[in-house]
Amino acid sequence: MSRPRGPSRGFSPFWPHGGIPIPNSPKVTAQSVEGLWQGLKVFEQADIDSAKWAITNLKSIKRSARSLGAVQGHRFGVESAELLGYHEARLQIYLPAYRWILEHKLTAELDALRKLAGDIVLLDYETNSDIEDLSKPLSHASLVKRYLEGTWPEG
Repeated sequence: MSRPRGPSRGFSPFWPHGGIPIPNSPKVTAQSVEGLWQGLKVFEQADIDSAKWAITNLKSIKRSARSLGAVQGHRFGVESAELLGYHEARLQIYLPAYRWILEHKLTAELDALRKLAGDIVLLDYETNSDIEDLSKPLSHASLVKRYLEGTWPEG
């Protein structure tokens, strides 16, 4: 799990910004992008877990197929019967939630990055910058880069 430190900690999907709208769920919010993502995950033996949306201590956010059975998909909203596959969930749930924190919670940090002269190097634990590559989690540094460059992936 990511244990963010310093001024860049807000870019972590685990960081509890609060008030993050859950897609297709009017008036329902999550503390973190990761909590939102994990909470909407549906397993063979477990449906969504709304408790994940309230976590602020960066602990116990992940949900495991080891204990809950195979992932069936992500519920497209709290009350929705629709289950999205991984690719569609990435496009319709994860990317909008992460973009929301960039636009509503990290504007000062993004402005500071824009003001830096020269090339900027963003480091991330993950290296997958390809939205279509479902074999690995996405690099958040690559999403920040795309946002700054105006090349955000559209679903």
